[in-house]
Amino acid sequence: MGNTDIFEAMAHGYDTPERIRIAKIASDAIREFIEDGQRKIAIDFGCGTGLVGLNLIDAFSSIVFVDTSRNMLDRIDRKTADANIRHARTLCLDLETGLASDLRADYIFMAQVLLHIKEVEPVLTRLFEVLNPGGHLLIVDFDKNDNVKSDLVHPGFDQDDLIGLMTKIGYRDAASKNIYTGSKIFMNQDATMFIADARK
Repeated sequence: MGNTDIFEAMAHGYDTPERIRIAKIASDAIREFIEDGQRKIAIDFGCGTGLVGLNLIDAFSSIVFVDTSRNMLDRIDRKTADANIRHARTLCLDLETGLASDLRADYIFMAQVLLHIKEVEPVLTRLFEVLNPGGHLLIVDFDKNDNVKSDLVHPGFDQDDLIGLMTKIGYRDAASKNIYTGSKIFMNQDATMFIADARK
């Protein structure tokens, strides 16, 4: 995934109060879409230090935390060990370059991850392959913001365009809604966060 080197360096100090607060907003929004989660396997894709997924650890039978940054995953390993969490594991994997053939899930969620992925369609296609039939992909990210100028990230996403892309790939029942608007939360710009949900 894009910007791995940056996240490797950021891992130790990543869990700031603001990131923890935004992660709680994202996880609360994701939780609304979980049905019968105690019997379901989830993937926190692009999980970072697990701020979103660990808020949802009680909602699933197991969670696989997937990221390209080993340093970020090491932080999760320590957190789960300290909390004696037994139904979580970490996996260092870059879906932009490869796919773990045995990786399957009923829910995949990704929070503020898609904006770091240079080629969005191939990754969303690989996630579609990972989902079990009837499974959900949940994306929390930023609305397109023309004030964001960066070579490192997308300037957010047009929700209709994203829904259209997901439908083209084969996802069904795709829909999205805004969940939060905040001050200077995206590349030091005011921004709106949305959640998109689609099924296989």
